[in-house]
Amino acid sequence: MLRRGSGLFARRTTSGARSVVSSGAVATEEKIDIKVPPQDGTVRVRFAPSPTGNLHVGGARTALFNWLYARNLGGKLILRVEDTDQARSTRESEDAMVRDLKWLGLDWDEGPDCGGPYGPYRQSERQAIYKQLAMQLVEEGHAYPCFCTDKELTMMKEEQEAKKLPPKYTGKWATASEEEVDAEMAKGTPFVYRFRVPEGERIEIDDMIRGKVGWDTDTLGDFVLLRSNGLPVYNFCVAVDDATMGITHVLRAEEHLPNTLRQALVYDALKFPRPKFGHMSLILAPDRSKLSKRHGATSVGQFKDQGYLNKTMINYLSLLGWNDGTEQEIYETEELVKVFSTDRINKSPAVFDVVKLNWMNGQHIRLLPEEEQVAMIGAVLVNEGLAASADSDFVKKAVKLCANGIELVEDAAKEVRDILAYDLAGNVSDEKMKKVLEDDFGEIADAVIAGFESGELAAAIEANDFKKFVNGIGKTLDRKGKRLFMPVRIALTGRMQGPDVGEVLDLLSSEGVPDSAVGLEARVAALKAESAAWAK
Repeated sequence: MLRRGSGLFARRTTSGARSVVSSGAVATEEKIDIKVPPQDGTVRVRFAPSPTGNLHVGGARTALFNWLYARNLGGKLILRVEDTDQARSTRESEDAMVRDLKWLGLDWDEGPDCGGPYGPYRQSERQAIYKQLAMQLVEEGHAYPCFCTDKELTMMKEEQEAKKLPPKYTGKWATASEEEVDAEMAKGTPFVYRFRVPEGERIEIDDMIRGKVGWDTDTLGDFVLLRSNGLPVYNFCVAVDDATMGITHVLRAEEHLPNTLRQALVYDALKFPRPKFGHMSLILAPDRSKLSKRHGATSVGQFKDQGYLNKTMINYLSLLGWNDGTEQEIYETEELVKVFSTDRINKSPAVFDVVKLNWMNGQHIRLLPEEEQVAMIGAVLVNEGLAASADSDFVKKAVKLCANGIELVEDAAKEVRDILAYDLAGNVSDEKMKKVLEDDFGEIADAVIAGFESGELAAAIEANDFKKFVNGIGKTLDRKGKRLFMPVRIALTGRMQGPDVGEVLDLLSSEGVPDSAVGLEARVAALKAESAAWAK
């Protein structure tokens, strides 16, 4: 049941509504022709960030799911900037968010940077629309001015808490007489506009992810539409924007679910069609707490700077609360567009697992074409002083060796340093290595040294026939398998793990190898010294 009080604001004319002003309050200008776009079956979704900081992975997932949904169904994605928080919103944050979205590979059909038929696409540029529709609600009896002070509102809340009632507005201005309102107006008392919540009704939505969700209107007090400075509040702006931009589906985080009641009431009062809603689960840290800075990187920009691929971020974020019903984990973006649907979005919270993200990034590095691997990893090696040119023979061979063992592109620098180094003396104390050395390592060392001094080893490396050289040692010493290959690896690399030994030795002789590399001759000299010490 709609509470209209004295009927003052239900009867007020357009010109009368425009005269309802006080210090900092609303005075509408020339009337705008506000229309709701016709629904022609085209899916229209939106990503509506607030430019108050970096693009969090939660926001990036929301943008991604909306993008996938629109692209899967041939719809439109709208980028809308919700910058009504003037104290915290900055154009720098907006620009950074746009850069991060574009780095991910997401694009949009309408927005502040590309325009569109239903702009402006920044809330700060839509103030006249909000004010006019707020005055329309006043004229029709759905809203009214409230002159309650902060002190009165605090007392109201404390009384309700003492009675263990839900805190909601129950002030007198919902039923004030025309004379009472006019008296406050004449005094210039600051006021806000409140939405008149209907009594005894139940508002329900069929959530695309959660199913039936409903609220009783009696749990909600009359809420503010316009502040005393004339600025509209978040829920009013969102409802107006979604309707006047023709948004058909709203996919957003579950933290917005409580906002839906207020927004639905605004849609209904303005006779706007409600969009379909879908509220996605939260993203949690591994300890099941809310993901925050204390858990490490949480923004898209941070992951970009740490060397994650944009394809990886798209792939990983898509699996936070969604799957296609198969065991597949590695997707190209084009595959995701084809298989994405909202009926596979999970209601349970998703856990952000950096270990899984790292593994996935390694998989995507290995899926890159060889020329892209060389360009990306080569740039890291040049930056770290491990190569003079990203297109040298050394870089191409180094990339081939390290690409299969890294999870982040930046890891290539450490991997290549380890390959170029030779620290047998520093590693002999390792317990696992000791067991290998104790198995008559000296005879392997002597065979390797002899092969170097005879030129047989160098010839085998040049002919890409290192395995044949090793097998010859095995035949002579009656060794095979791990008893043969592990001590040979230790003798020539100083380590028990790493890439193919023959390819490592070939890398050491390639064009462009840095001066810091321990070459074959130096390795054999160190092996001689260590072998002699071990023999004692």
